[in-house]
Amino acid sequence: MRQSFLFTKTRKEAPKDEVAQNAKLLIRAGFIHKELAGVYSYLPLGLRVMEKIVEVIREEMNAIGGQEVTLTALQDKKVWETSGRWDDSVLDVWFKTKLKNDTELGLGTTHEEQLTALMKDYIASYRDLPRYVYQFQTKFRNETRAKSGIMRGREFLMKDLYSFSADQETHDAFYEKTKQAYSRIFARLGLGDRTYVTFASGGSFSKYSHEFQTLSESGEDIIYIDKKQNIAINKEVYNGDSLSTEEANNLASVGIKSVNLEGPFKAIEVGNIFSLGTRFSDAFELNFVAQDGSKKPVIMGSYGIGPGRLMGTLAEVLSDENGLVWPEVVAPFRLHLIALFDKEGKVKAYTDVLYEELTEQGVEVLYDDRDQRAGEKFADADLIGIPYRAIVSDKTLAEKVVEFKDRKTGEVTKVSETQLQKMLAKKTD
Repeated sequence: MRQSFLFTKTRKEAPKDEVAQNAKLLIRAGFIHKELAGVYSYLPLGLRVMEKIVEVIREEMNAIGGQEVTLTALQDKKVWETSGRWDDSVLDVWFKTKLKNDTELGLGTTHEEQLTALMKDYIASYRDLPRYVYQFQTKFRNETRAKSGIMRGREFLMKDLYSFSADQETHDAFYEKTKQAYSRIFARLGLGDRTYVTFASGGSFSKYSHEFQTLSESGEDIIYIDKKQNIAINKEVYNGDSLSTEEANNLASVGIKSVNLEGPFKAIEVGNIFSLGTRFSDAFELNFVAQDGSKKPVIMGSYGIGPGRLMGTLAEVLSDENGLVWPEVVAPFRLHLIALFDKEGKVKAYTDVLYEELTEQGVEVLYDDRDQRAGEKFADADLIGIPYRAIVSDKTLAEKVVEFKDRKTGEVTKVSETQLQKMLAKKTD
């Protein structure tokens, strides 16, 4: 993409009512546009990042047997009344609306109910199990507080996967597979060294759940970390001094007999997984005929990751004083090609050809072909945060080199055009 064609522009200041660092940076860099509190539009650069995050998640979900679908955002009131979660006193984040005939509908906050009802058409026998179904779908939640930028929105994209198993052993095995897949996702995104599998309350579903918490001063959660075991416990199940007998028993039931925790630390919840048991299958009578001929309820699990929240987390924890610093795997482009124009036009002519060559070779390039001063171009490049930068000037032309800069390390080297092409041809995760 030529930057002169990009309709978005960088900004020196974020909106005055924006308090979250992730949103400030992403708005200033032209990745998102704030519509209202908790509601953001994704612009060309932001959409490219979002789609790449989605693809990393999709690859890992497919690798463990997930089948992708897209369910509807409009929700039937009757389906939710079956589970008892239509009532605002039970689920208090509903956006509700009506059809012209006064039929009440809701905008989906999550999809356990809808998918359980749907699977009644496809699960009847033990031969139909297990099944693992996931989607990337827009959720709507009427949050009381939406001050964390794209990390806590009222309208946001969510990857939610639901597992359907015949017995507890099969469920537990898949639960562990999903846990490992989530860890791979965060490692691929450059968050692995600061993200912990965290024991948390299971709410009404189970004794406990697992969250994936990324250390950050902007986080809304408080966790305690056992670095030796590489696990963490959410403050909600740990009082800061010692575990209660019930809490200790719950941890012991999953093989953790003792903990030596440090903290408290602030963290961002970037994913969660729940064992649902038979709560929804009982409510919807999602049963199957076992090998012995008996009728049994399906055992379910729920597994969520918010791609937008991940994007916001990357903006929070990997940025520096100059702007965003994207990992290669999700950067909007791999190379930011910058031409510092000379009066004769030789720099532009050379860089135009280099841009076309790199593009033909499959390198994703944002080409800053704007007629602006060097300082403005460099400041914009720092703010946008593309991993690598190649600078062409009359000086580099004379030396028959290109100035190459690593955005993360700040290291600058001079390389030939051939060397540049070889460096960019290297595969990335």
